[in-house]
Amino acid sequence: MAKKYIKWFLCGVVAILFLCMAIVVLFDPFFQYHKPLPGLKAVLSDKEYQCVGTLKTFEYDSVIAGSSVAENYNNRWFDEGFDCTSIKAIRSYGATADLCYLLDKAFEEQELKYVFYNIDPSALSAEPEVTFKKTGCPMYLYDNNYFNDIKYLLNKDVLFEKIPYMIANSIIGDYDEGNSYNWAQWKSFNEDFMLTQYYRKPNVDEMKVGDFEKINLDRNIDLLKEQIEEHANTEFKFFVPPYSMIWWDNIYRAGETEVYLYNMEKVMEELIPYENVSFYFFLNDREVVTNLNNYMDPIHFSAEINQYICNSLTEDTHRVTMDNYKEVIEDMRDLAYEIVNELVLPYESRMNVLAEE
Repeated sequence: MAKKYIKWFLCGVVAILFLCMAIVVLFDPFFQYHKPLPGLKAVLSDKEYQCVGTLKTFEYDSVIAGSSVAENYNNRWFDEGFDCTSIKAIRSYGATADLCYLLDKAFEEQELKYVFYNIDPSALSAEPEVTFKKTGCPMYLYDNNYFNDIKYLLNKDVLFEKIPYMIANSIIGDYDEGNSYNWAQWKSFNEDFMLTQYYRKPNVDEMKVGDFEKINLDRNIDLLKEQIEEHANTEFKFFVPPYSMIWWDNIYRAGETEVYLYNMEKVMEELIPYENVSFYFFLNDREVVTNLNNYMDPIHFSAEINQYICNSLTEDTHRVTMDNYKEVIEDMRDLAYEIVNELVLPYESRMNVLAEE
């Protein structure tokens, strides 16, 4: 009799496990197996868990690639401006190797019309190695091996949090699928708050030579050139976002102003000559970068600036060409030193107080 009950108990456990797995496969909140079911929305808020899945299973013809500053774009801005269907490929700090990894995933599934690629200045000198595994990302979601998906299929957080969250946002409220991974809601974008997020080095380091990071720079540029050359029918629109002037103050105090200027000049020089490349530069947009009310910290700007950038791409303004790229860099150099010598001076007392706290 005991054996009979044990048998029934084990059968019940197995049935429950299979039911749990079936529910996850059916709703699939990380979109590993299919796009959203009819009536449900693509609720995207966990990029490390969802980004690769959407690149595998969604229907799209264009990709918005970038770091956290690219998360607040509404995909529809690009869709309407460029007559495309876009999806985001996001990695928090936008390292070149990681973004190229995500682009490879996209190109495996789709022929892309456009790649809208946010180049963060720091990404140009970052280690040119893929970092998903060593930073703890769920690699069982990144491969094509269904046998290791058990960590996804039998995950209580997926069952009791992620699936209900997707259903609730699909049925209740006004969730906008275009705002995938958007974090701007409830954040404060103003001068006072922004300055509280900046620790100012009390001393200024010796200025490094421009090619200080040349080895990593060249390898990162090579990764981008590989993407451009292997996908000649895809139009790549690269753009450097408008970090605030406080970021330039920090870079100067770290002795890295000339390094960043050199890196940006070099990437322009190497990428712009390709026929399928357009390059845009916003880092010297004085009206944006000197208005600290556009920012929540020295780097992250409001969604209004994201829309401004997208509109500029659509209208083909802020364009850098082989005819003007040196002029653009010299203008950036002038502004960078104007910032540290003049424009940040009215904020020094507040920055110094914060640095002492």
